[in-house]
Amino acid sequence: MDWQRRGRQVKKLWALILLGAAYSSLLYSQDTLTGASNVEGIIGVVFGLYICSHPAAHMVDLLFFRRGGHLPASSKGSVLKWVALNTLVFLIGWAVIFFGTTRLIGRGG
Repeated sequence: MDWQRRGRQVKKLWALILLGAAYSSLLYSQDTLTGASNVEGIIGVVFGLYICSHPAAHMVDLLFFRRGGHLPASSKGSVLKWVALNTLVFLIGWAVIFFGTTRLIGRGG
């Protein structure tokens, strides 16, 4: 996918951080959200995988396009900030997967 057309989607990443943190905190703090732990766990795992897919795709793009020289020249600091933001989103996605998985296998019903 073309880097310039796709952009860095910073707002989308921050939205994923907020949604993932909110969902994780709800799963952690509430006894049940829907009344069915299996449903909550499945939703958590799928949502966490969706969250993790965005930074994973960005990192693949960064590695392959950077190697080919197709990226516009950017400062080392901006690339580090971009990698840090994607890492944060990835960690939030992992937390959503973790809480969803524990809800899925921890209660069994």
